[in-house]
Amino acid sequence: MPAIDVGETSGENASGTWPDSLENSQQPRKGLSSLQETQERKEGREVVSTPPPEKPSLSWRRRKARFAGTQKRHLAEASRTSTDIRVGERREKSFIMDQLANANTHFALDLFQKLTEANSTGNIFFSPLNISSALAMVYLGAKGDTATLLSKACHFDAVEDLHVKLQALSTKINRSDAPYVLKLANRLYGEKTYCFLKDYLTSTQKLYGAELSMVDFLNAAQSVRTQINQWVEGQTEGKITELLSEDSVNELTKLVLVNAIYFKGSWEEKFDKFDTTDKPFRLSKKEKKNVKMMFMKKKLPFGYIDDCKCRVLELPYQGKELSMILLLPDDIEDDSTGLEQLEKQLILGNLQKWTCSQNMYSNHEVYVHLPKFKLEESYDLQSYLEALGLRDVFDSGKADLSGMSRARDLHVSKIVHKSFVEVNEEGTEAAAAAAAVATNSMPMREKFNADHPFLFFIRHNPTNTILFFGRFASP
Repeated sequence: MPAIDVGETSGENASGTWPDSLENSQQPRKGLSSLQETQERKEGREVVSTPPPEKPSLSWRRRKARFAGTQKRHLAEASRTSTDIRVGERREKSFIMDQLANANTHFALDLFQKLTEANSTGNIFFSPLNISSALAMVYLGAKGDTATLLSKACHFDAVEDLHVKLQALSTKINRSDAPYVLKLANRLYGEKTYCFLKDYLTSTQKLYGAELSMVDFLNAAQSVRTQINQWVEGQTEGKITELLSEDSVNELTKLVLVNAIYFKGSWEEKFDKFDTTDKPFRLSKKEKKNVKMMFMKKKLPFGYIDDCKCRVLELPYQGKELSMILLLPDDIEDDSTGLEQLEKQLILGNLQKWTCSQNMYSNHEVYVHLPKFKLEESYDLQSYLEALGLRDVFDSGKADLSGMSRARDLHVSKIVHKSFVEVNEEGTEAAAAAAAVATNSMPMREKFNADHPFLFFIRHNPTNTILFFGRFASP
């Protein structure tokens, strides 16, 4: 008998052939009865035996079913693995972007505390993202102790792939199809006779979009200053003018790193201009000034901070990717602005807890009274950054910027930051440039009457990045 395919036998042996006992066997042929076959043998006719019908064996069917089940299981596992990898990648990306947001917020609060020490009762407004981005370009070319101090002061050491993540963040918030206008722009101005390392220039161009303009600080410093100021003014829609004063640059200037940010957004829920009236704003317990007070009654995210008796309100901008978060004490309890207790507790963990969506009511109708205001602030940041530990970079004898140039004397001589914000019934316009909560059980209607000093910041919600941070204490 010829060998039969394994899948087609029921009596196979280890070799996959029919057993010898079946060859020339006297088994009845298919379709013949035993009597018919016996009669044929008596008559001397040849009887040819036929093997059993060709049908799948039980063991083969079981193996086939088992194989099919295994295949399905493997496919399911592969699908789960693929999904897990994608989810894991998203979580990893989210985690790393959280690192960047935390570092930016940490730096914002550190710098705010230093600005507060110098100005305990006045207005404050700055862009932490703008400043840290400018410092990141310096960090890109820093080495040794200079890089270490920069990393610690700006909390860059807590971020993996810092420059790549800042590039990704800039791309994310600089979208041309966004329902708001938000532009970040960077540029380098270098002395044309000075030699900068090609790798540094390539990296700043690739990661920060910062092109190098070769200029003549040596012979025409004031002309270059005008050129820089005009570029900044153009990038901020005319809101930031004269970023660099006359004494900011001179014939010894080698490099100016300029970073500008501009934001204009409309409220998701606009204030009605007809509801805006003259109201008193209390600067302290004793002093008042009249302001144009806007009013709105809407359902808005609202929270309360028990520890410092403070209300939290979120005013989303159109599209809800950006929001203004306001922190308002119940009243002026101290002899200053009423913000002392809140500002003392203003650390990273607290701010995140107070303003996270899980700790905010979203279905409360809030009666909002908010003054129209406009702030324009300018800072020479050197002393504040030195107070944060950033010293070497300003010292020509200690600064190690050998990643920018092989010259030994290169250092940062000045970091200037200028910012602007305007809040009205339509929304907010803001700009800046740099060179260089547990909730209580509460009634469904809430009052948020900002007739006394408050803190505020503008946040990019998808990444939790603080773009601007400020204190409004005086109209």
